[in-house]
Amino acid sequence: MFRIGEFSKLTKTTVKALRYYDEIDLLKPEFVDEETNYRFYTTKQLIQLHKIQSFRQIGLSIDEIKLIMSGHCIELILEKRKSQIEDTIAEGNAQLSRIEFILQGKEEELIMNYQAILKELPECVIYSKRLTVPSYESYFELIPAIGKEVVAANPELKCTAPGYCFIKYLDNEYKDKDINIEFCEAVDKMGKETGDIKFKKIESVSAVSIMHKGAYDVLAKAYAFGFKWIEENGYIMADSPRENYIDGIWNKESEDEWLTELQIPVVKK
Repeated sequence: MFRIGEFSKLTKTTVKALRYYDEIDLLKPEFVDEETNYRFYTTKQLIQLHKIQSFRQIGLSIDEIKLIMSGHCIELILEKRKSQIEDTIAEGNAQLSRIEFILQGKEEELIMNYQAILKELPECVIYSKRLTVPSYESYFELIPAIGKEVVAANPELKCTAPGYCFIKYLDNEYKDKDINIEFCEAVDKMGKETGDIKFKKIESVSAVSIMHKGAYDVLAKAYAFGFKWIEENGYIMADSPRENYIDGIWNKESEDEWLTELQIPVVKK
C-alpha cells in the first residue's frame, strides 16, 4: 500500500486533489487508519486514477467522469465532448481566418479604416415603406416624411430604445438614381398601416457589421470591405444589406461625424 504522500508523488497528483476525489466519492482510498486518519492506496487505485486523469486530459468535467465511473454510457458523454471540441476548433479556425484577413491587408487603406465583426441582429417589429428615390440626396426629404405619417396614424407608438432604423437596397446592382429601397424603423408594437406603410416582424439573423464614419457618398468603400471580408472568411450573403443610421444630419452638424453601421446578413458556406 501507498500512503497518500507517496501515492501523490507516484501519480503526479496533488494531495489536495486526492482528498477532494475521496470527498466526492470519485476515488476512495483502499484503507483509512481509524486512529491516524492516514489514507492508503493500492495499485488498484493507481489504475483508477490513471483513467480519471485520461478523462480530465480530454476536458471532461468531474461530474461527467463520475457518471462514467458509475457505469453510465461512455459513448454518449464522449460524443458530446467531441462535438464541443469540434465547435471550439471551428471557432478557432474562424478567428484565425479573420486574423489572417487583417494581417494580409495591414497596409491597405480599406483595412486601416474599417473592421468587421459578426453579430446577431435581434428579432423586432418594424414599420416599412418601399419606394423609389431619385437620388441619395432625396433621403433627407423623403424619409422624415415617412416617420411623420406613421406618428400621425399611431400617436401611442414608440420607437425602440436604442433606436434602430435602416434602409435595404432592393436593386441587384449599384444605382445612383431611381434607387429602389425599403426604409424600416423598429417600434415597440404593431401599428395602424397607412397607404404603402406596412408593419411586420422580422426574424433574427447573423450579420457582418462594419462601422462607417462620414458622408454617405463614400459608403461604397465600406461595402467593398464587407464583401471582401465575407468572401475570404467563408460566408455568403443571406439577404439584402442594411444601412443602420446611428448619427446623421438630425443630430450632427458635420457630415464627418455621421455614423452608419453597414449590416450584411450572412450564413456560413
